[in-house]
Amino acid sequence: MKVVLKQDVKSIGKKDEIREVSDGYARNYLFPKGLAAPANAAAVNEVKSKAAAKEHHAAEELAAAKELAEKIKDQTVTIQAKAGTGGRLFGSVTAKDIAQALNQKMGISVDKRKITLGVKEIKSFGSYTVEVKLHNGVSASFTAKVIEQA
Repeated sequence: MKVVLKQDVKSIGKKDEIREVSDGYARNYLFPKGLAAPANAAAVNEVKSKAAAKEHHAAEELAAAKELAEKIKDQTVTIQAKAGTGGRLFGSVTAKDIAQALNQKMGISVDKRKITLGVKEIKSFGSYTVEVKLHNGVSASFTAKVIEQA
C-alpha cells in the first residue's frame, strides 16, 4: 500500500515522502498514530506541489546569496581599534566586529559564525583577508583593514 508520510518515521522515510508499506503496518500502526495518510491523487499532488515550492525557494535563496557575494567580493571594510605601545591591540578584532563593520558600511547583515578569518586572531594593525560563507557552496572574500582609533 502506498502512503504519504505526515512525519518522519524511522526506517520508513521522511515527512512528505511517498512510500510503499505493507497493508497491516499502514492500517494498524501508521494511520491510527497519524504518521501517514493513504496516497490518493490529492495527497500525491500536494506532495508534488510542496516539493516544487521547496525547490523554488532554494533556487531563490541561492540566487540571492550569489548576488550578495558579488556585492561583497573585493570590498574593503575598515575597523578601528584601540592599541597600546608597539602597535599591539587591546584585545583582538573578532568576527563579530567584522560583521558589524560590514553591516555599517554596506547595510549587509551577516551572521558572525559564517565569517572565517584568514588568521586565528587579529591582534595587530594591517589588512586581513576574510571569507564569509553565504550559502552552501557560495562564499565571498573581502579585506578587513584594522586601523588605529583616533
